[in-house]
Amino acid sequence: MFDIEKLKFDEKGLIPAIVVDDESGDVLTLAYMNKESLAISLEKKLTCFWSRSRQELWLKGETSGNYQHIVSITADCDMDALTVRVRKDGPACHTGEDTCFFNTVMENDGIAPAFSVDGLVEMLQGRKTNPKEGSYTTYLFEKGIDKILKKVGEECTEVIIAGKANDKAETIYEISDLMYHVLVLMIEMGISVDDIMNELKSRHVIDHKVKQEKMTK
Repeated sequence: MFDIEKLKFDEKGLIPAIVVDDESGDVLTLAYMNKESLAISLEKKLTCFWSRSRQELWLKGETSGNYQHIVSITADCDMDALTVRVRKDGPACHTGEDTCFFNTVMENDGIAPAFSVDGLVEMLQGRKTNPKEGSYTTYLFEKGIDKILKKVGEECTEVIIAGKANDKAETIYEISDLMYHVLVLMIEMGISVDDIMNELKSRHVIDHKVKQEKMTK
């Protein structure tokens, strides 16, 4: 059990707590804890802070219902700051935004944005809602579900052929093609990445022996 007395609170008895979405990795908010709110957080496994403006304890979600379920709390090397990884029930910001950090101060145009599946999905959705002439993705959406399914089937076959040939580079290439076409299919059918993640999570909690028995039947 970690001894919170090892933590270095400031002259006001506070320590900064950087709250991070455990699933997306996004920074949600910067808040402050005192020893009492930290103890409550540890006990309830829900984020509890000290409100500097109201000068009172603040259990996140107590009013809004947007609780933050703590996955882990980590102290930095100097023991004077915390990161709190959470699974959230709703927006972290009182404005209704997912994160409190949504006001862009600067973006370096010389550095390409980091690739993410969410960013790719957003781009693909844009090709459906705002068709772009000459776009292959737009072409697939215009042709409809049968064309998309045909491409998914073709890419499945290509993955099998590459895998059977034990060609790692080609298999990576074909799996990427398959994933792209599956994402297009998901958007066409109104299936989100979260829907898939939730299904995988539900399978993860199944007892391994039961799961293996079902798979072998």
